[in-house]
Amino acid sequence: MDAFFASIELLRYPQLKGLPVVIGGGRRKVDEALMAAQGERALRFIPVAEFPLLKDYVGRGVITTATYAARQFGVGSAMGMMKAAKLCPQAIVLPVDFDEVRKYSRLFKSTITDIAPLMEDRGVDEVYIDFTDVPGGQREGGRVLARLIQKQILEKTGLSCSVGVAPNKLLAKMASEFNKPKGISVVYEADLQEKIWPLNVRKINGIGPKAGEKLAALAIHTIGELAAQEPAFLIRHFGKATGAWMHEAAWGRDERPVVTESEPVSISRETTFERDLHAVRDRAELGAIFTSLCEKLADDLQRKGYVGKTIGIKLRYDNFKSVTRDQTIEAYTADARTIRHTAGLCLKRVPLDKRLRLLGVRVGTLLKAGTSAEAQHIESKTAATLGPVAQTAIDSIATIDQLF
Repeated sequence: MDAFFASIELLRYPQLKGLPVVIGGGRRKVDEALMAAQGERALRFIPVAEFPLLKDYVGRGVITTATYAARQFGVGSAMGMMKAAKLCPQAIVLPVDFDEVRKYSRLFKSTITDIAPLMEDRGVDEVYIDFTDVPGGQREGGRVLARLIQKQILEKTGLSCSVGVAPNKLLAKMASEFNKPKGISVVYEADLQEKIWPLNVRKINGIGPKAGEKLAALAIHTIGELAAQEPAFLIRHFGKATGAWMHEAAWGRDERPVVTESEPVSISRETTFERDLHAVRDRAELGAIFTSLCEKLADDLQRKGYVGKTIGIKLRYDNFKSVTRDQTIEAYTADARTIRHTAGLCLKRVPLDKRLRLLGVRVGTLLKAGTSAEAQHIESKTAATLGPVAQTAIDSIATIDQLF
């Protein structure tokens, strides 16, 4: 989907079309004031001058997405909000509305499966689709079906998407980025040298910043230069599995099928604080955040129909170093109180002498709720709220050990 989070907001605020807009951070007082100030006035009539600007943003957070007008200034996904403010101070900044995002995500995916049932869900705004046996799926190399999917998504959602069509998932993923927004790119096997090899190695999905830096240090910058290396050379520098995969990927080879059903490995919730928090001096605030994360995680588990028995935490300190701990319990659970208690035991096993930027909670070793294996172990309580009892405990905290 094209600038998915931002495009959803432009449905709500069409007066912002063509302007630099970034989506990120949580709702703030300025956002609530904007919504409250217009009374009976429709959202589409709010004057542009009343929207909050990125230059006035205070706090942490990262860009979730940005309109293409903002991207021209170098603003992009996963960039810190404060850094983005230096690049494009005039950009309008709006918070993420997860309810709307989920609604439109479900809608565009159901639109696709009505046309092409074999679809692999790759997150909120991206899918893989198998055109092989869809009527008309091979016409013009798949371009006809891609146009139909684009047209139907636009009619059902008002949103645009870009489609890459190729013999496999690896090449299709790259092709989908060629002509954004609203683009269709078809890549044939014979196009490898002309269209793929000139690209930077980072365009291969799976080669991240660290691997990219290591390849650059080896004077390998393009996919073509990567393809020119002997497999033994790549294996020597990156290990047997990764080195062999890099060579195959550079040659456009990918045998992975489109997987229509997959189970998550874990489900997590995390938050980056507006300011660094100290485990002692900010214990009440941290405790409340910790409780909220556990409640939301329990709600996620129950909403998605999972239980788990490995509970873990993630901390990121003010020096950007991260640490994780986890603990496996005997019974599968989706209970917020159990998650909080076990995660608290994990927190006692990490140093809490530095200020914290981020706190996260995770549940792994998942099973579908109600399965025979889960039924043997599941706890009887599945309530996903801690309520006033837990809050009273937080309010009466006296020491850091009691907090966690």
